[in-house]
Amino acid sequence: MTRAVSAVATFSTTNHPLTTASENPKRAAVLIISADRGMAGAYSNNAIKEGEQLAALLRERGLETKSYLVGRKAVSYYKFRNRQISGQWTGFSDNPTYEDAREVADALIEAFILDAQVDVNGVDEIHIVFTEFKSMLTQNAMARRMLPLEVVESEAPAPAGLLPMYEFEPSSEVVLNALLPRYIQARVFNAMLQSAASEHAARRRAMKSATDNADDLIKSLTRLANAARQAEITQEISEIVGGADALASASAGSE
Repeated sequence: MTRAVSAVATFSTTNHPLTTASENPKRAAVLIISADRGMAGAYSNNAIKEGEQLAALLRERGLETKSYLVGRKAVSYYKFRNRQISGQWTGFSDNPTYEDAREVADALIEAFILDAQVDVNGVDEIHIVFTEFKSMLTQNAMARRMLPLEVVESEAPAPAGLLPMYEFEPSSEVVLNALLPRYIQARVFNAMLQSAASEHAARRRAMKSATDNADDLIKSLTRLANAARQAEITQEISEIVGGADALASASAGSE
């Protein structure tokens, strides 16, 4: 998909709304993907913090930010601070489907197509904040710009020689109209899947840490309970022995 979009965007002279940057950007949409449930360590907090840093950078550029949130944690964070939310989706953070991604992507594209200079709901840029899954031990919160189109090339080295030429049927504009919305949907879906995998990994790590801490606490409290029980038994034995000695001494004195 990335190679196809690269080909169309590179070898086309069509000024498509999804590939043309605004000369005077006014607003930017920020999509933050967090979790619906807790017990996942700092997973949601890291994504929200990355979104806060991105919003600060956008404001430094003079852009107004509009927040689009996925996950109850981000929604609760913004509602608690009485911040405006332009769009919110909950209930599928740990098991997203392509339909969920399409719903989110369509809302973002609709806001992007609107003229931000005229319509208060329009935006000139779309950014996404998600958690990249590296391994079960490493997950990184990161921000990426999606629109205007920022094609992410693969890490493979570019082939030597001339680049291939492309023909578009029926036209490059029609191809862009059909391809770019699906490209954005695919990127949003990929971000949701990586975030879901990161959420599961973070929750598993948090639960293992909680289990280990509980085991250590049980062992510590068991030792304290045993020590207290042994001290109580020792005290009772001492009192019994002391009482027996006292009785023996009293009997010897009366004789």
